Amino acid sequence: MTQTLADMRRDYARDGLSEEQAPAEPFSLFQSWFGDAVKTEQLPVEPNAMTVATVDAEGRPHCRVLLLKGLDERGFTFFSNYDSAKGEQLLANPFAAMTFFWPALERQVRIEGRVERVTPAESDAYYQVRPLGSRLGAWASPQSRVISDRAELEALLAKTEQRFLDNAPSCPPHWGGYRLLPERIEFWQGRPSRLHDRLNYRLVDNAWVRERLAP
Repeated sequence: MTQTLADMRRDYARDGLSEEQAPAEPFSLFQSWFGDAVKTEQLPVEPNAMTVATVDAEGRPHCRVLLLKGLDERGFTFFSNYDSAKGEQLLANPFAAMTFFWPALERQVRIEGRVERVTPAESDAYYQVRPLGSRLGAWASPQSRVISDRAELEALLAKTEQRFLDNAPSCPPHWGGYRLLPERIEFWQGRPSRLHDRLNYRLVDNAWVRERLAP
């Protein structure tokens, strides 16, 4: 097993990333790369899938894969149960990191910054466009809590379906969006011999500083 893992390698040679290709701010470059990922990555890969890392009150890190559901000049938005483990972690330590990896393009983007809740109106707007099953699930699932078995979860869903049998579910008060306000965004382009291109943007006094990092 160890030898097999040691022998697993891939040389990256698809593209490069130069300063001349990169704008002064990172959002337009991210949108360009994301558009490339949408056109290039093949199902079942989800181009908006990202690993989100948080830290709890004891300083222990946690990470999971989530889906990006909003992007504008303010930051990167995802949705979750506010009472979940990640919600408790963000309440204790409102900073997070997220990573996008698009293997077909040999690209990675790393983002770090403070996290805040979006407004209730923003949460409700997204909630209302979700499939009905997902809306009911947000009410039914006590996310991150221990349950006895699958049957308990299905019973909670059945109870929720009965509750909203005659009216559409509203956005739960314990569910909504988070926006990561980026302070650092790094763009990584795979290159041959592990001499990858890394362009890093840092927010300094409300202005972006672009710099190249050694691979």
